[in-house]
This record gives sequence, C-alpha cells and structure tokens, in this order.
Amino acid sequence: MTAISTMPIAGDYWLWRDQKIYYTQAGQNSQKPPLLLVHGFGASTDHWRKNITELSRDFEVWAIDMLGFGRSQKPNWQYSGDLWRDQLHEFIEQKIGRPTVIAGNSLGGYAALCVAADYPQSVAGIILLNSAGPFTDTNPLGAKKINPVQKAVGKVAQSVLKQPWANNLLFQLVRRRSRIRQTLLKVYVDTSAVTDQLVEEIYRPSCDRGAAQVFASVFSTPQGKKVDELLSVMTCPLLNIWGEGDPWMNTRARGAKFKEHYPTLIEHYVTAGHCPHDEIPDRVNELIRNWLKAL
Repeated sequence: MTAISTMPIAGDYWLWRDQKIYYTQAGQNSQKPPLLLVHGFGASTDHWRKNITELSRDFEVWAIDMLGFGRSQKPNWQYSGDLWRDQLHEFIEQKIGRPTVIAGNSLGGYAALCVAADYPQSVAGIILLNSAGPFTDTNPLGAKKINPVQKAVGKVAQSVLKQPWANNLLFQLVRRRSRIRQTLLKVYVDTSAVTDQLVEEIYRPSCDRGAAQVFASVFSTPQGKKVDELLSVMTCPLLNIWGEGDPWMNTRARGAKFKEHYPTLIEHYVTAGHCPHDEIPDRVNELIRNWLKAL
C-alpha cells in the first residue's frame, strides 16, 4: 500500500466577486469527470491533503477554500448555502470548464447538494461525507425530543449570540488550539489522526481579518433549502460515505432519510467519525476511486 502523503498541495488564487479564492489542482484525466473537493465548516483545502495526491493518480482533482474559510478572503458578508453554491458553480464554469463530481464533507456536502439541484449542468455526480443540512422532517436523526424549557433557553442563547460582544467572546474561546483539539478528539474515532498539524491548519485561518465575522454569520444566516427539497430535483449519481462514529449525527437514521428521498444512491458506512476522508483516507480514497471509475 502506498504511504499517504500528509503534505498540503501548493495552490493558487481565483478572483471571484472581487474576493481572492484559494484552490489547488493536481492530476489529469480527460476520460473521467474532474473531482472537486469541498471542506466543512472551519476547515480548508488542507483537510484534503491525504486525498488529493492519491486520487490525482487516476483523476483530475481540484480542491477549493469556500469564501470565509482557509486561505480565501473573509469579507463581512451574509454567508449562506446559496452564496457557496454560486461560488462552486462559477468556479466549475470558469476554472474547471466541464461537468464535475463534487465531493463535500459536512457543510461542504450541503453546498454540493445546492449546486447539483440548482446548476445541474455543472455537476456530473455528488459524493457526500457526513453531509450537513436539515430535512423537512424536523427530527430526522432520531434525536431526543426537546422539552419547552430547553427550547426557550436555546432561543435565548441564540438571541444573545447575535450580539457582537457575546459572539466575539465565544469565537475567542472556540478558536483556541486547546479547544480545537478537544473538539477534534470528540469527532474522530481514531484519535491518533488528531495531530498538531491538523490543529494548526484549523487554527491558522481563524487569525485572519474577518474570521470572527464569518463565525458570527452562523447565528444570523437564513436557513436554506431542505435536503429533501434539493434531492427532489437532482438527477446525478450520488455516493454517500458515512463515518458511523460521528457524535454529531445518527448516521444510520440520516442515511435512511437520504435513501428514502434518493433511492438510486450508493452508500457505505465506515469506522470513522465526522471526517472520514481525513481519519481513514486509504478506505475513503478506495471507495471514491471505485465509484468514479464506474461512472
């Protein structure tokens, strides 16, 4: 088995709506659709460093930092699925130049679904890794019912966090390296994958100008389309890879919801947490490679 590279791939910048967007590109293959890798909230192209080199042996691979994350600029804008949808679609249109398979982890998965639903001409397929996004069913993950007191407290907390002083206080707390490490240790099954390099890759962009405003936007962003709405108009092939040890979601229940609304999808459950591509890259690279070759 080839040793997995943990070195980031050198990238470049693309100007989108007067903002610098960071991306990387590796490999060539004119016979298969290109592959675009999209990170989750707080992550970046660096989170795909164990996947880019390996997959680029067989495919044309791109990775991008969504606006507000990684090395991309962080303007004080209203962030939403629609914004990232447009960014990804226009990147495919202007830089890649042909229909692309989009692989997204967590928030990146939701953004990928938005592109596939609203810009089908840009998408040759979708790969979701523990994808985020709500269903119309308000309790699709089998979560416990929240009692009225908890609900009221939650609303008060959200209201407080919309205040700049409170949001900035929370941002300064969660961006500490020690807190980043604690969070990663909770969402990775194999904690040996939580390295100093990984912590630093997540910490570094939080020091950029505008990072606090991006964090604050989480509490004011209008909710986008539900996942079932997006799936109802999608027509492309779909691969779901679920890290079963994810403490943030009941992956079996969530996987069943996807299957209900998109019965033609292919799915795999693997022994990993919220970021299976980084935790067990050998297995995830194999699943992606086999699925892409069969397209």
